[in-house]
Amino acid sequence: MTLVLLILVPLVGGVAAWLGERSRAGGGRRVSLASTLVELVLVLALWVRHWGEAALGAGGPWLEVYQRAWIPELGVGVILAVDGLSLLMVVLTAFIGVMAVLVSWDEIDDRVGPYYACLLWVLAGITGVFLALDLFLFYVFWEVMLVPMYFLIGIWGHGNRIYAAVKFFIYTLVGGLLMLVSIIALALAHASATGTLTFSYVELLGTPMTSSAAMWIMLGFFVAFAVKLPAVPIHNWLPDAHTEAPTAGSLILAALLLKTGAYGLIRFVVPLFPDASAALAPWALWLGALGIGYGAILAFAQTDLKRLVAYTSVSHMGFVLLGVYSWNALSLQGTVMQMICHGISTGSLFMIVGMLYRRIHTRDVTEMGGLWRAAPRLAGVAMVFAMASLGLPGTGNFIGEFLVIFGVFPVDAAVTVIALLGIVAATVYSLRIIQTAFHGAAPTDWRIADLDPREIVMMAPMVIVIVWLGLWPGTVIATFAPALEGLLHLVPSLVIGGF
Repeated sequence: MTLVLLILVPLVGGVAAWLGERSRAGGGRRVSLASTLVELVLVLALWVRHWGEAALGAGGPWLEVYQRAWIPELGVGVILAVDGLSLLMVVLTAFIGVMAVLVSWDEIDDRVGPYYACLLWVLAGITGVFLALDLFLFYVFWEVMLVPMYFLIGIWGHGNRIYAAVKFFIYTLVGGLLMLVSIIALALAHASATGTLTFSYVELLGTPMTSSAAMWIMLGFFVAFAVKLPAVPIHNWLPDAHTEAPTAGSLILAALLLKTGAYGLIRFVVPLFPDASAALAPWALWLGALGIGYGAILAFAQTDLKRLVAYTSVSHMGFVLLGVYSWNALSLQGTVMQMICHGISTGSLFMIVGMLYRRIHTRDVTEMGGLWRAAPRLAGVAMVFAMASLGLPGTGNFIGEFLVIFGVFPVDAAVTVIALLGIVAATVYSLRIIQTAFHGAAPTDWRIADLDPREIVMMAPMVIVIVWLGLWPGTVIATFAPALEGLLHLVPSLVIGGF
């Protein structure tokens, strides 16, 4: 029942947080923190329990499975399963969940109970996405993520929050509806070929269909996941959503929601549609390269610090497309490392932006400068994650990006060159953050507080994790590598040689 509990704890915790805040001021925060800590303990215990199996692949394809009938007349079931890949995604979700509650502690003072309810329900939906192996159930969790995040942005966001929330909702809803159509089409194609109607991922693998049908059905999945990733040119909901969201909303968007798109490409698109994915691969590689360059250029052009960090996500997620559609051991390992490390580093940058905004009431980098002298601890932490964002050796981002580079090079050298130029551009915009905001002449005599004990408790684990992933990546790679080997066994390759 551990897999069920991983979804129930935040779902029930959200209700309890709402009721707790109504009965006592501060009750919602405390219940939410307790719920996320319980979630983190549960998933870490699951990781420890299956450490040997995950590292050696001794437990078979799935480490734990929970399966029950739901709507048997339609072939729909409750199928939850975890392997090394999904396990680490759930670990990341639980860890970021704790940080999201802590970063909201003194930021949210209006309708606190509903806020924490929405926060926990988003986490429940994300966890379900990483665990669901029935495609109909997967779609349900996919939409569960959407609604509470819409309210987080639209109610507790900043400035033009209604516009940003509606834009986010429309983009992701349309993508989700396309995926639903594709899920139903895939199930019907399988029923036509076998006589059995099912939405089970395992049973739908290898469904026979014509090449044109496979391409159209695959595109429905691809668009939904590419919107969430986000991939250029369907990315422009992201900067607005990040800019107007509360700090915890930006943290969850960057660290978790974007990863659901990447996870969907790895878990569903390529294994379910290997031939169609092979036909799409050259185009997807160039879309990834375009995203890396385009995101980096726009990041450098921003003056709003939060919008700048948002465009860095567009650039970094381009590496995910490169890694997935190169489809070899190195590129996939780099993709998963990039997913995890981007979640930690960019999520931390959004937390830092939120801390700065509460102190100086602006996100305009042209109005900053000289902050290092006023808040050296805050500036030092910002330096760590700016260096991680540019892929400095010793941080996890370096491992992820260069594994992707090594995996992409045998497939397409031209795309590799563009990706390397993107890393150079990341150096420019990351150093710009530090130079403009923390060094240089101060426009005013700053009198601001440095990191307080709660903020140190938040940022210290983030620093430890990003350095740990950079210096000892094998501890994480050993967990997800067997799962990736299983996927490579299903689909040995997509692209043979460059073009």
